[in-house]
Amino acid sequence: MKVDRLEIAHDPLTVLDAARAAEAAGCDGFWVAETRHDPFLALARVAGQVDRVELGTAIAVAFARNPMSTAVQANDLQLLSGGRFNLGLGSQVEPHVTKRFGMPWSRPAVRMREFVLALRAIWHSWETGDRLRFRGEFYTHTLMTPFFDPGPNPHGQPKVWLAGVGELMTEVAGEVADGFLCHNFTTERYLREVTLPALARGRAKAGKPLAGMEISGPSLVACDEEGIAEVRRQVAFYGSTPAYRKVLDLHGWGELHDELHRLSRRQLWDDMAAAVTDEVLHAFAVVGTPETVRVEVARRYGDVITRIAAPVVRTG
Repeated sequence: MKVDRLEIAHDPLTVLDAARAAEAAGCDGFWVAETRHDPFLALARVAGQVDRVELGTAIAVAFARNPMSTAVQANDLQLLSGGRFNLGLGSQVEPHVTKRFGMPWSRPAVRMREFVLALRAIWHSWETGDRLRFRGEFYTHTLMTPFFDPGPNPHGQPKVWLAGVGELMTEVAGEVADGFLCHNFTTERYLREVTLPALARGRAKAGKPLAGMEISGPSLVACDEEGIAEVRRQVAFYGSTPAYRKVLDLHGWGELHDELHRLSRRQLWDDMAAAVTDEVLHAFAVVGTPETVRVEVARRYGDVITRIAAPVVRTG
């Protein structure tokens, strides 16, 4: 199992130091989330300045972009990193896409499938010189002149990773992606009973075995009281989101979502965290000493996931 470092809210001024520290610590990958700053810019700062670690976005919001602009950024980072870039994409939820980014939202799983297929069509055109002829329901890319064609990337195409919670998006990931990013709001039971079967259905559509797919597992970990408090806040935040209710429903905790959603609308953040019981906390997070955490992560996910990311949350 590879161990990565995930920057949740990176500082562009110090992200290179963080990447170098991750490499020095023996991490296999350095991934940057899209929260307060742009992950592509952060990784452009890092690429070429670290020697070994893989680099990735976890995640970049696909629907805030279009396939062509994303293809260009990912291709450039694949070049700058010497072939170590992983393009991790996610849909986000509807209010963020429509109200924060001002972009359209409809049929997210179908749209994401088309987004990835468009990416691959664009890269194929650059790689082979074939005419670009992608026509879909949501995206159309039929113009590529030599002036705008970067040509084949000597390191090949970046790997595409998709994040998902719902079965439809997860199935799409199995069909068109190289890797799957488990949402941290995932329990062992949800992973085994919902996520893995959906991935397997998607892989079957593509004529590929599930065993050949990379999976980055959920990584909520707490080793002290401060960590427990932070994880409890994260579980409360995710649990208040209607799109993620299905995870709680599987455990019979649907009423907790109703309560968390009500409290979130009133911005009672401390009350939300207090509503997360120890039973719920331990279902989502691995809690203990570093050694017991290592053993428990291996027990829960060792036969399933290929890598796991330790998140670093910066509030300053």
